[in-house]
Amino acid sequence: MADHGHSEQEIVDRINAPPGRGVLRDVIYGGIDGSVTTFAIVAGVAGAGLSPFVIVALGIANVLADGFSMAAGNYSGTKAELDNIRRLRAIEERHIALYPDGERSEVREILTQKGLDGPVLEDATDAITANRENWINLMLEGEYGLGSVDPHPMKAAVATFLAFLVAGMIPLLPFLFGLEHAFTISAWVTMGVFFAIGALKSRWSLEPWWRSGIETLLIGGVAALIAFGVGSLFQI
Repeated sequence: MADHGHSEQEIVDRINAPPGRGVLRDVIYGGIDGSVTTFAIVAGVAGAGLSPFVIVALGIANVLADGFSMAAGNYSGTKAELDNIRRLRAIEERHIALYPDGERSEVREILTQKGLDGPVLEDATDAITANRENWINLMLEGEYGLGSVDPHPMKAAVATFLAFLVAGMIPLLPFLFGLEHAFTISAWVTMGVFFAIGALKSRWSLEPWWRSGIETLLIGGVAALIAFGVGSLFQI
């Protein structure tokens, strides 16, 4: 994990412009699902003994249709999350207007839970409740566990779709290029994608890169084996 600076200006810039949740979850989500579902189609169709043309046609259809479906679902889910934040913000605004003393007591309790007491607690309560926006933000964090940075539905959707598109096309490349032993090559490169996604994911965790890579590889491998097994049942 990269260190950040602690000069006065760096602290001011960082705290006043937080990066938010980012798109890591969306990229990992889209990449893994893109690889798994597309290779599942490749494995299933190959297991059924159908032609490479059918594999490519179904694979591309999956990448575009399922990728868009996932992106739309992520957009709707993230937008629902954003709508809920706005709903809770409106509730707190109304409560502050109608029950300022009660809401002030809630601020005091939140700050108490953070370790403040005595005159410092009262001064901090006065300072926060003197600014309506700061007051609401503290209530959202302390009462509902929400951050001050809102999610971005369109950014989440685009990240999911692009990750799905890139990762989902990789299992199809050996068939698109007409390579000999295309299914074997597709299987190996797809396993490599699973491992790479897991290894990359470890950059944002405390888990060793190789363990995270193997975990994701096993998840994708199981899905591929299931699809190939089902496809083999319908082999022509």
